[in-house]
Amino acid sequence: MMDIPIPQPEDPAMKQMTDIVIVGGGLNGPSLALGLAQAGFDVMLVDARPAPARAERGFDGRAYSLAIASRRLLQAIGVWRHVAERAEPILRIRAGDGRVGHGASPFVLGFDHAEIEEGPMGFMLEDRFLYAALRSEMANEPRIDLRSGETVTDQGTGWVRLGSGERVTARLVVGCDGRSSETARLAGIRRNEWDYRQTALVTAVHHERPHGGTAHQVFMPSGPMAILPLLGGHMSSIVWSEERNAATAISALDNDGFLAALRPRFGDFLGEIALAGDRFTYPLSLSLAERFVAPRVALVGDSAHGVHPLAGQGLNLGLRDVGALVDVLVDASRRGEDIGALDVLQRYQDWRRGEVTTMALGMDAMNRLFSNDNPVLRLGRDLGLGAVNALPGLRRRLIRQAAGLSGRMPTLLR
Repeated sequence: MMDIPIPQPEDPAMKQMTDIVIVGGGLNGPSLALGLAQAGFDVMLVDARPAPARAERGFDGRAYSLAIASRRLLQAIGVWRHVAERAEPILRIRAGDGRVGHGASPFVLGFDHAEIEEGPMGFMLEDRFLYAALRSEMANEPRIDLRSGETVTDQGTGWVRLGSGERVTARLVVGCDGRSSETARLAGIRRNEWDYRQTALVTAVHHERPHGGTAHQVFMPSGPMAILPLLGGHMSSIVWSEERNAATAISALDNDGFLAALRPRFGDFLGEIALAGDRFTYPLSLSLAERFVAPRVALVGDSAHGVHPLAGQGLNLGLRDVGALVDVLVDASRRGEDIGALDVLQRYQDWRRGEVTTMALGMDAMNRLFSNDNPVLRLGRDLGLGAVNALPGLRRRLIRQAAGLSGRMPTLLR
């Protein structure tokens, strides 16, 4: 019997080289892959999920609030043209206290897009459309080697091993693989986490009256509720943060029971409501990686940080990471530097970690301030919202921050 040689790790048939391996094919990973490929890097994107399933889903209610700066990045990498007609502009934002069965407080902080020159403050876009557009654009980019349905089983300094046994060497490995990032774990990067003991109940509703492009943030004692306008005028996305045990009981209800629990919190300002999409639940926590980088490793998006969804900044923060990392790597490459060297990657961490930490702690403080029914705190925050609403200069600065137009701006977001 003839012996059949078993390929060893160093067998050339089992090795491949690329500039950058990106682990994770959600939204940040493909955005980063496109930005880097268009800048001249060869990129391999490893996505554990089969390719078409997420893009081919019907309407399920999941959507994202995209700041102006995030829309600019998607335009720069060629994706926005695929989704522009499916995005609902956010023209106004209204934020205030609320109580079950009592409606919103009369002290409301209101933002209007007319107060800035750049147009709508942001856009609401369904997950399925954005994901499909990213996949479509990647398919047309020859510098991207897309590995769908593939996993990373091992990782060292400048290499990864795939589930197929293939060993891929790279100058840099980027983790875009979520809060439970295996890339971070294999790189020895630990994570600090604070459990809010809240769960987000996410769905979409049809409503009788048009939303007029207005996003509402209602601060209930048990957690904030966001009502976000979707395309067509009579449908909104709901992100309802609720105390963990109550959320478990509510999520176990049938659709009629769920609507009965939602109505007194939602109110009647948009008329009658009915469920329009699937229902999802997400436990909420504050999560921050101790480091965003290690030798030949960088973390982007949820792999590096997770914030409370009350301001809808999760994806926007991730896309700012994408823009910052592209800038750092392009600049290093032009200087002839090693893009995976720790001193180069430290520039990315110095750029992003402070801003992300400030945002995360700000969201944490706001959630703590508003997620209670203390009458003294309620009066104080209501008066505070009313005072800010009466100061156009401060209100304008807050609008620009919410639109992603403040701070150090990466090139792709300008």
